[in-house]
Amino acid sequence: MLDPKLLRSDPHMIAEKIKTRGIELDFDVFEKLESRRKGLQIKTQELQNERNTKSKNIGKAKASGEDIQPLLDEVQNLGDALKEAENELSSLQNEILDFSLGIPNLPDESVPFGDGEDDNVEIRRWGEPKEFDFEAKDHADLGAASQMMDFEAGAKLTGSRFVVMSGQLAKLHRALTQFMLDVHTTEHGYTEAYVPYIVNPDSLRGTGQLPKFEEDLFKLEGKSNYYLIPTAEVPVTNLVRDVIVEDDYMP
Repeated sequence: MLDPKLLRSDPHMIAEKIKTRGIELDFDVFEKLESRRKGLQIKTQELQNERNTKSKNIGKAKASGEDIQPLLDEVQNLGDALKEAENELSSLQNEILDFSLGIPNLPDESVPFGDGEDDNVEIRRWGEPKEFDFEAKDHADLGAASQMMDFEAGAKLTGSRFVVMSGQLAKLHRALTQFMLDVHTTEHGYTEAYVPYIVNPDSLRGTGQLPKFEEDLFKLEGKSNYYLIPTAEVPVTNLVRDVIVEDDYMP
C-alpha cells in the first residue's frame, strides 16, 4: 500500500503516474472521504475534550455541594455522541483503507510508457532462441505421448488443467526444484526457508492480493479466516512485514 501521507499530500501526482499503467482512479472520491475524515476527527477530539472538562467539573460541583445530576446527564450525552462519532470515523477509515489498497504501486521513472507488449523495451538478452528443423511439439503433447503426464487423472482428482506427473518426469520436476534451491543457497548467498502454505489476511494485504484478487484465492471455511497461498512470495515477503531491514541482512 502507498504511504498515506503521500496519498494525502499529492493524490493527483499518483493519479497521473498510475495512468501509465492503464488505470484510472477517481481521486475526487478519495478527497471527499479525506474531507469527511478530517471533519470527523476534529469533531471526535472536541467531544473528548468537552467530556473531559465536564467530568472534572463534576468533582468541583460535588465538593461545593451543588446538584451534579445535570452535569452527569451532560457527560452521559457527550459519551454517547462521542461513541457514535468514533464508530462513524472507524467506518470511514475502513473505506479509505479499502480505496488505498486498490491503488497499485507507482511505476519507476525509468519505466517506459506502453499500451501493450509490443511497446516493451528489451534491456538485455541471454542466448538465442533455438531453431528446429521440425515442428516443435507442446510440452503437454510430449508429456502425454511419453505417458508421464496424465491429464485425465488430474481432472479426476481435481479438475481441468491439472495433471499427474509420474516416473522420470516427476523425478525431473523434483530435481529442478532442488537444483534451483541449491544454486541460490550455495552460490548466491540466499537462506532457504520453509514457510506455511496457509496465511492470514494481513499477509495477503502485505503483498497486494487482498482486496483486489480475493475472488481468485482459496479461503478456508470456518473461524480461522485463513487463505491458501498463491505463491511462496506471500509468506516469504511477509517475513519482513513491519520490519526495518538492515543492509547486513540482505544477500
